[in-house]
Amino acid sequence: MFEPPVQHDQALEILRRLAHSAFRHWGLEPAELSLIKFRENAVFKVVTQHGERFALRIHRGGYHCDRALDSELQWMAALQRAGFDVPTIVPTVDGRLFATDSVEGLAAPLQVDVFEWIEGHQLGTSENGLGDDLQNIEATYRTVGNLAARLHNHAASWTLPGGFQRHAWDRDGLVGEQPFWGRFWELEALSAQQRSLLIEARDLVRQEMLSLAGTADMAQCYGLIHADFVPENLFVSGGQVRLLDFDDAGFGWHLFELATALYFIQNDPNYPTAKAALVAGYREHRDLPDALLDKLPVFMMARGFTYLGWVHTRPGSEEGKALAPYLIDLACRFAERFVGRGQDMVAPVEVPAG
Repeated sequence: MFEPPVQHDQALEILRRLAHSAFRHWGLEPAELSLIKFRENAVFKVVTQHGERFALRIHRGGYHCDRALDSELQWMAALQRAGFDVPTIVPTVDGRLFATDSVEGLAAPLQVDVFEWIEGHQLGTSENGLGDDLQNIEATYRTVGNLAARLHNHAASWTLPGGFQRHAWDRDGLVGEQPFWGRFWELEALSAQQRSLLIEARDLVRQEMLSLAGTADMAQCYGLIHADFVPENLFVSGGQVRLLDFDDAGFGWHLFELATALYFIQNDPNYPTAKAALVAGYREHRDLPDALLDKLPVFMMARGFTYLGWVHTRPGSEEGKALAPYLIDLACRFAERFVGRGQDMVAPVEVPAG
């Protein structure tokens, strides 16, 4: 992304200059520019000289091609037309959904898009645990389940525009030889024992996914998903809940969506309450047979793999280094149960169609 060597503060300064430069594509001049988030992408709050406020997102290089990003934004626009509360895309002066731009210090141009600013707060957070307010936990995860089901219903009925392109969280994308987020079993920080355990778990996930694909009605359990359905990406504004951050959206199993919502809270004492609420909320809008729900551990395990792959493909990331021990421990503890409990954890039940 950056021309080496670049330190964190230097990278931020380059991105700040890029934000100033790119905003001309929207015919506006920033008066104030403040960093909101710098992780995978960089998000800035922009205030113009006339007091207009926007969120400007600079995409990390190489994650999505232009067609894939355009497809992400097309789906968001379609969801908004269907009544979903998602961020409003602000097109450039010539009608494009995003622009590309470059400044000195970048190895290549980066994609930039702009959204209308919204006030509000996160629905919740999984990093700090669920807490003890069972009523709030139930309400939060019922809302997550509601939105996930409605999203999947929309995707099932939406006709994809010509040229639509997104990645796949399918068997190959999760546990193939070249997973979408990287060959997690090659993570250097793994011990030999951990690596062996994860490879065994990977092989079991492969078998289960192959079985599921062969017995289930795929139209009922696979399609476009958000793929980052966590409370942090649900924003409460004016009594409405908005779904943010479609950066990871692609084609995948609906159970992978639910597994993502649950993965980081799996060891919380109030996890059963959250899971029950999530499932109940989902079933208010979309069918979820018990036989299919029994396969949830397969996708919880696959979700754990992706986070290890994320660390593996970012060997120089300070955040990756800091998170690696936690992510490895979480994945390996789940893998021990997943492999050791076998048929008790993954029910070998044929999933009925419809």
